[in-house]
Amino acid sequence: MSDDSGLVERYLEHVRVEKRLAHRTVELYALDLQKLAEQAVKAGVPLLQVQNAHIRRWVAQMHGAGRSGRGIALILSGWRGFYTWLGREALVKSNPVQDVRAPKAAKPLPKALSVDEAVQFADFSADEADPWLEARDAAIVELLYGCGLRVGELVGLDVQASGTAKGWIDAQAGEAHVLGKGSKRRSVPVGGKALQALQAWLAARSAGSHAQETALFIGRHGTRLSAQAIWQRLKQRSLRAGLATPVHPHMLRHSFASHVLQSSGDLRAVQELLGHANIGTTQVYTRLDFQHLAKAYDAAHPRAKRKP
Repeated sequence: MSDDSGLVERYLEHVRVEKRLAHRTVELYALDLQKLAEQAVKAGVPLLQVQNAHIRRWVAQMHGAGRSGRGIALILSGWRGFYTWLGREALVKSNPVQDVRAPKAAKPLPKALSVDEAVQFADFSADEADPWLEARDAAIVELLYGCGLRVGELVGLDVQASGTAKGWIDAQAGEAHVLGKGSKRRSVPVGGKALQALQAWLAARSAGSHAQETALFIGRHGTRLSAQAIWQRLKQRSLRAGLATPVHPHMLRHSFASHVLQSSGDLRAVQELLGHANIGTTQVYTRLDFQHLAKAYDAAHPRAKRKP
């Protein structure tokens, strides 16, 4: 076992001098190899005799101790590089880490606003702002949150239906017709608040000098707004509205889906509204819905304080 520390030092010297890795990277490699050496000592096996089964057992132990999949993946990367070097030095016949993968990280829940936050954001009015920009941005917020549109679907909207339009809004019918992923068309209902905001924007838009542009949402120069421009406008608007978290377009889509599901419990309807081809994509919102229910339970039920 005394030779193990010498092997580690030789490898660290290799990555420091020959590979010219950054000092911090070498430090991280040293920490990862220290973990490897500690595990080998516990198992009573020299580093040169570590087998695939050992590595898998140690990965399972790290995972069971609560280390994240990403953290384990980084450690395995360090170990893998070490054994690759040992193989080049003809010190091991095979790399015991080669086919070992870290556990998949849990898919993070999409970020969604609470109902109160979403209403606060949608109701916000920047009285000091340019009325033309204010009318446009208010309509954008209402359509993203009120219809659950993707930002790409929103920027693709035209003022009127046509043979070349990717999308448009039929105000009389209260419907938005959009072109979604996979060039699939769908229609979604447009609520009264969104229709009011849209009407105000169309009035402001028609008074401008670029009223002939086909795009529904345009910038000051009369060109169709980009998705990036909408990201920036929403971020600025959410900060002015007093929200703790900067809002982006997909957050409004997530909020739309979560709030519809909380109220209706109809997962299939949410799937249709969002334009998901697979119900599995929509099922993430059941987790968001459970979080909402759990918070309500913890806040209201006299027996909710289950942990001391």
